[in-house]
Amino acid sequence: MSSNKNFKSINQAKGLEVGATVPDFIAKDIFDKIYTLSAAVKNGNIVLIFIRGQWCPFCNKHLTALQEQFHKIYEKGASVVVVTPEKSEFIKKTIEKTGAEFTILYDEDYKIAKAFDVLFLPSKMMRVMYNTVLGAKLKESHSDDTEQLPIPATFIISKEMKVIWRHFDPDYKKRSKMTDILKNLA
Repeated sequence: MSSNKNFKSINQAKGLEVGATVPDFIAKDIFDKIYTLSAAVKNGNIVLIFIRGQWCPFCNKHLTALQEQFHKIYEKGASVVVVTPEKSEFIKKTIEKTGAEFTILYDEDYKIAKAFDVLFLPSKMMRVMYNTVLGAKLKESHSDDTEQLPIPATFIISKEMKVIWRHFDPDYKKRSKMTDILKNLA
């Protein structure tokens, strides 16, 4: 593992701001289907949500609540895509736990989280807790052994590849709410 000095702390990650141009990305879903952001936004706004993984009870609660009402996002001409640093077999566990019917992408090498400036390295104590108490298996479930995680942020991305709304809070317990997402979809 690289020196921890090379990684951001939770307070150093700032997230893309409203008005920022979103960098294009390519990632795979659980079926190894290629997802390209620039192609997807042609069909409407994208609600992009970062989660930590299937081991995270707050992520599962958030996705379950989203699943119950995500049709309202589609009714507004937008779509939902979730990004996680977990590999496909772990994403399948997320789907089993939450009933998610929307796209969930594997963020290999944390490329998407880095581009959105939501990536950080939890403290050693937190990593031990995630791995032992919550069973995260971060070194096994991610593409490397650094144990970095995304701040569970939500971004609405326009057809012009701009951030038009965001929910960004380093407190993992505070998540975007469906009412705020719907209110901010054009």
